[in-house]
Amino acid sequence: MSKIIVLGSGMVGSAMAIDLAKKHQVMLTDRSQQVLDKVKAKCNSLSTFVLDVTNTKLLQSTIKNYDLVVCAVPGFLGFNTLRAIIEAEKNVIDISFFPENSLDLDALAKQKNVTAIVDCGVAPGMDNIILGYYNEKLKLNFFECLVGGLPKVKKWPFCYKAPFSPMDVIEEYTRPARYVENGHVVVKEALTDCEYIEFDKVGTLESFNSDGLRSIIFTMPHIKNMKEKTLRYPGHVEYVKVLKESGFFNTEAIEVNGQKIAPLDFTSRVLFNEWKLGETEEELTVMRVTVKGINPQGKEETIVYNLYDEYNPTTNTSSMARTTGYTATAAANLFLEGLFQEKGVFPPELVGKHEACFNYFIKYLEERGVVYTRTII
Repeated sequence: MSKIIVLGSGMVGSAMAIDLAKKHQVMLTDRSQQVLDKVKAKCNSLSTFVLDVTNTKLLQSTIKNYDLVVCAVPGFLGFNTLRAIIEAEKNVIDISFFPENSLDLDALAKQKNVTAIVDCGVAPGMDNIILGYYNEKLKLNFFECLVGGLPKVKKWPFCYKAPFSPMDVIEEYTRPARYVENGHVVVKEALTDCEYIEFDKVGTLESFNSDGLRSIIFTMPHIKNMKEKTLRYPGHVEYVKVLKESGFFNTEAIEVNGQKIAPLDFTSRVLFNEWKLGETEEELTVMRVTVKGINPQGKEETIVYNLYDEYNPTTNTSSMARTTGYTATAAANLFLEGLFQEKGVFPPELVGKHEACFNYFIKYLEERGVVYTRTII
């Protein structure tokens, strides 16, 4: 039994802590005692501790006696928190999905003799793991990931609920999308290149460009065509574009009745209730990962992995928490079991390239009802 500390007890952090507590001694931290009490009521074997990760000295002294740190803080805190963990010479699994480049901390992690597995969720996460695995099997020339978290009940006008803050969702809608076309990195506005795509159990969804390739732009530059697109119910993109083009996502403050306010702050506040996912509200996760390449026999092969996952009413665990969190807890367990011991910062594709690690992820998730189905064309 290992000692693990989980930083952040939001929807995903709490699901990870509960899952890890089945085999390990787990300390769950958050800046809110009220939030911690709520999670403790679900899993009495958890220990809890109020911690503000921006207090670097307190963070580093708190984590020093643990075998592994699992970081699930909000994205805007992620990079600095990860750096502080590495400086404290602690191994870490991170799912904070910060906008900075995690590979910038690779030299520091090697210097401190630390293993840091980052971006370890559903996407980024399992799509990278699948890509890393097949990059060892085929000479790849194409990668595509289509992914979205959606409410089961469509409520007009947005037909969308977010398992995290609207500000993080809006960031996805405003940050330029990078993808790779014919070996060149191409930058387009988010919400562009909309396509309608059919999915079993869901029907028609619309996909659009989003900046989801992250580390694989740097770790897999030999793959000539790579893109990631977000999925929503049809009609969502049009409404979001109206807000975007009308200035509702602008960050520069404007004056209203003598008060200065940034339109983005106002929009986030309004959308908070509109987009907030209820604690027991049913939602689902849809993902399709496609890789194409030349097999050892010289023939082109296409491999497609599909995921359809729903809210679990028995454990009251959202699909997004299950698909994201259990990928990270799989990484935590395989690391603690000695399957991956390299030092440095590792996006999931550099872990999934190892067959034993890839198989561990697939089996671990299947045991928790998160099932990826594979088709070879």
